[in-house]
Amino acid sequence: MTSTDVQVRKLMEEHSKTGRVEVSGLRAGMDRKTARKYLGGKKLPSELHEERTYRTRIDPFEASWPAIKAQIAAAPELEAKTIFEDLLDRRPGQFKPGQLRTLQRKIKSWRAEEGPEKEVFFAQLHRPGEAAQTDFTDANELGITIAGASFLHLLCHFVLPYSNWQCATICKSESMAAIKRGVQTAVFRLGRVPQFHQTDHSTSATHKLSKADKAKAQRDDAQSAPARGFNKEYVDFMEHLGMTPRTIAVGEKEQNGDIEAANGALKRRLNQLLILRGSRDFEDLSEYQRFIDKTTSKLNAARVTRVREDLEHMSILNVDRLVEFKEIDVRVTSWSTIRVKRNTYSVHSRLIGEQVRVRLYEDRLEVRYNGKLQLTCERVLGEGGNLINYRHLIWSLVRKPGAFERYRYREALFPTIVFRRTYDSLCARLDSRKATIEYLRILKLAADTMESAVEGALSKLLAAGKAPLADSIREEVAPNHTKVPQLDDPEVNLIEFDELLGALGAELAEVL
Repeated sequence: MTSTDVQVRKLMEEHSKTGRVEVSGLRAGMDRKTARKYLGGKKLPSELHEERTYRTRIDPFEASWPAIKAQIAAAPELEAKTIFEDLLDRRPGQFKPGQLRTLQRKIKSWRAEEGPEKEVFFAQLHRPGEAAQTDFTDANELGITIAGASFLHLLCHFVLPYSNWQCATICKSESMAAIKRGVQTAVFRLGRVPQFHQTDHSTSATHKLSKADKAKAQRDDAQSAPARGFNKEYVDFMEHLGMTPRTIAVGEKEQNGDIEAANGALKRRLNQLLILRGSRDFEDLSEYQRFIDKTTSKLNAARVTRVREDLEHMSILNVDRLVEFKEIDVRVTSWSTIRVKRNTYSVHSRLIGEQVRVRLYEDRLEVRYNGKLQLTCERVLGEGGNLINYRHLIWSLVRKPGAFERYRYREALFPTIVFRRTYDSLCARLDSRKATIEYLRILKLAADTMESAVEGALSKLLAAGKAPLADSIREEVAPNHTKVPQLDDPEVNLIEFDELLGALGAELAEVL
């Protein structure tokens, strides 16, 4: 077995103490002859190793190398695997599939010794209190569940690059509402703000410039013309807090290196603590957010000295916290829906034709009419989506069953898979119109009573192979008949009334 540098150092240390080769070699874990060799040579194994300058086997790519080198010189982005597959096609039988690794090593060595220049990244020194960086990071890899249900989410991560002080808030999308909540949570926790606030080119903060905007930017600054500009709402938000917005260059994500590295470090830390916790399930969002806050607080506690330097160079925050919602006035359509941020939501039919005010939060919508709350629902992410509640529409659908078949949002009228199976079962037993009427009666029953109770009754009938008819379901969840209690006819003794009246008459006579 080859001796290591550590063993030889141990050997020399022991020999200096005992002066005996046998004892020193035994304690260092090596043979006596080997110990004598190293004691006599006074060199470590790594110093005795000679670099091999010859090949132990024939280079299979020697004849093809000039052509390969010309290929990668002309197109440096070519990968060794692509070149090797081309060689196999053009020269069948000359190469073996197992020789790919040889070619990869050969090309790697050429690129290091003779290849094109590579881009150099320059480490930057951060000044205390100069800037903060905010970024959204996908946290789905943590496998979090809320009350047993899978929870897909992001973290809005705020970091001071000088001290690495950080704050993270849960969010569902990279929206302006999310960045407003994340940044405000951080700066109001600090009580101070840096000079700059840096983001990437998230659509919550920036937008693509029009040709006219680019031309104006070029006139203002002849040296550079930005590809994207800041959204007005974001600029107003930064101005309110007293920070100057700035972004990284387009396609230069390494300029956001500090926050990118912090994203990974935070998620690794959270994952470790979740393993120790023994569960990734939380009762509600508040409990999960407290778990994140506790984690970041412990991390920040280890950076007190540099955080103090950051705070000394930051401006005092002396403004009120802005509301974290946006209000939009929309009119309810004849479909009993509203359109908000290119998504469709149903509302109660009594609001058709009326103008309502929508408060758009990061995770939910609140619909108000005349200042009174009418509806709170989850916010739909992205564009072109919908959130239709059958309870808003079922009254009209029962009167117009023909509209069900081609209703644009028909899938929303199957609240669970059991209701979908019920409709399919009805269609298999009845003609299309009767099946639709029967299903809508069941859906109305779910709206009038409890959806879970109706679903349970449907599951029993489907499991038993029986027809899931509305009357059968109603009989179980909302029976119409009531049991009249049997009452005995009271026996009236008139003598007791005579005695009472007689006593009252005697008392009255005494008074008079």
